[in-house]
Amino acid sequence: MLKVLKQKAEDLKKETYALYLAYRDPRVPWYAKVAAAATVAYAVSPIDLIPDFIPVLGYLDDLVLVPLGIALAIRLIPAEIMAECRQRARQKLDGTGSLGRKAATVVVLVWLLSLALLVWLVIKAMGKY
Repeated sequence: MLKVLKQKAEDLKKETYALYLAYRDPRVPWYAKVAAAATVAYAVSPIDLIPDFIPVLGYLDDLVLVPLGIALAIRLIPAEIMAECRQRARQKLDGTGSLGRKAATVVVLVWLLSLALLVWLVIKAMGKY
C-alpha cells in the first residue's frame, strides 16, 4: 500500500513538472497556460487554501484540488504538446528527483510580493481613516 502511494506521489510530481514545461511552451493557448500556472503554483506552494494542521480537511484540499487542476489543464493543452512535456519531465526528474530551486524561488517570490502588496494596501487603507 505504501509503495503504491509513493508511486502515485512521484507520478503527481512528474505531471506537475510536465504542466510547468507546457506552461512555458509557446504553442499552448493562453487559457491553458493560466490553468497550468495556477495548478503548478498551488501544488508547489507552501501555503494551502486549507492549512494542513486542520484534521482531514487540511490534506483533503491537496488530494482534491491539485488533481482537479491537473486534469483541467491537461484537457486544455493539446495532446501532442503534453506528451512532449511529459517525456521531458521524465527525463529531467528521473535524474534529479526534484522540481529544483528555480521553481521554489519563483513561488516564494510570488508569495512575498503578494504579502508586500497586502501590507501596503492595509497601510494605505489605515491612513485614510
